[in-house]
Amino acid sequence: MLMPTEARPLLGPDEPPPVREEGLDRLSDFLIVVDHAGRRIPRRLGDLGLPAAELERHIAWDIGAFEVARRLAAGLGAPLIAQEYSRLVIDCNRDPAVPTSIPTVGELIDIPGNVGLTDGERWSRRREIFDPYHARLRAVLDARLAAGRRTILVAQHTMTDVFKGVRREMHAAVLYHRDRRFAMALLEALRREPGLVVAENEPYFLSDATDYTVPRHAEARGLLHVEIEIRQDLVREPEGQERWARLLCAALGSAARRLGQASAPGE
Repeated sequence: MLMPTEARPLLGPDEPPPVREEGLDRLSDFLIVVDHAGRRIPRRLGDLGLPAAELERHIAWDIGAFEVARRLAAGLGAPLIAQEYSRLVIDCNRDPAVPTSIPTVGELIDIPGNVGLTDGERWSRRREIFDPYHARLRAVLDARLAAGRRTILVAQHTMTDVFKGVRREMHAAVLYHRDRRFAMALLEALRREPGLVVAENEPYFLSDATDYTVPRHAEARGLLHVEIEIRQDLVREPEGQERWARLLCAALGSAARRLGQASAPGE
């Protein structure tokens, strides 16, 4: 895709890069990624025409996802790569060719700052946020492959507990598309936990149209992988984040061992 001639810089020199990473020297087979880790909006875009309260809600980010992923990565001894800008700016888990890559509606509310964008404005968001994030994922995966290291990619997400007025009863969900091997092993491990309701490919299923990270980075390379959703009301506070990180750490390790993959250094 050629850069439109009217494209202008989006991020100021004092604004953070889109990629946050931790523990790249850790030795686990797992790689934890968080596409919607933050709700930051570039200064140039203001508040996208939204009230401050809307920018705290799930339409702007995956609440609790980064905190769970950070604890999970530490527990597994795994590297972590996360994207810090709001998905209202550009959704880093959606193909930029899809119209909803830059949403004009979030659940039931219009997003004025995303209406009527020029090609240059759309390109700036892709060039400065989406592309660097996915380029970094590719580079890390390429380096692991070159070093002969196995990789199980875990995409950590969270979902709102109430969507368009409908309460979601599941506590978590395991998502997959073409390759269900690791997802099924993880689902079985999680469902052994008493009282835990874990859905399969709900409240939506993973696809090329709705997801980018798993299809482009995991499926395309033939890597074992899974996308995990946790209900946000369960991980808003540190206690819930810690509990779910422990649950997932044990379940992911169990799933990896079942498939004959190492789950952490030394295993």
